Amino acid sequence: ISRFAAGLMSIESNGVPDYLTRFYWWAYVHPRSVCLFERQWLVNLILWGNFGRLRDGALAALGERLDGRTLQIACVYGDLTPRLLARLGTDASLDVVDVLPIQLENLARKLPPDCQVRHFQANSAALEFESATYDRALLFFLLHEQPEDVRRATIAEALRVVRPGGRVVIVDYHRPHPLNPFYLPMAAILSVLEPFALDLWRHDLTEWLSETHRFVRMDKATMFGGLYQVLKLTVS
Repeated sequence: ISRFAAGLMSIESNGVPDYLTRFYWWAYVHPRSVCLFERQWLVNLILWGNFGRLRDGALAALGERLDGRTLQIACVYGDLTPRLLARLGTDASLDVVDVLPIQLENLARKLPPDCQVRHFQANSAALEFESATYDRALLFFLLHEQPEDVRRATIAEALRVVRPGGRVVIVDYHRPHPLNPFYLPMAAILSVLEPFALDLWRHDLTEWLSETHRFVRMDKATMFGGLYQVLKLTVS
């Protein structure tokens, strides 16, 4: 058995979902992948030069000053989390959850020691936090990587842990305008590399809201000819 295969077997036994090791080993799971993709210029290239706009759009939707408790669901390559940290109020806190220990370790290397950030290994579809205990939550390019049942559960969990009046911000892919020159290239790329991503082209994200959250207020903006979306859900 190869070292790489043995590593994957160990990861799967550590509570990591099978779809991650099957479809996303090349992006998030293998140490060489983390070393490769933790380059902001590369993340920006993958997003056709839009990483900064999308990051800033997420931060703006969360708020200029972040008091209270903020939850980031899944680690992100690039400087999103350091920028998020910079917006925290004096007594505020930021918790980051990810199902992959290697991603949490990578995040820790990007942050100053003894900062206001706690790391948790957890599945986004089954968060072990009490309900209504966060002021806001962020999901940045996570949902397109998840099968439909996991995606539905992740959204429900994000809405569950945020208090009434708080907000959940989602940044992800969106069906672009048919005349967008990136329409066909992105359809081909996503169909090969991202087996669940085209769900977000076929369906509105609100279709995955649970019945208990059908009436959350939603503000939606799209970018880059409709290829990306920023959603702000206000919890009722």
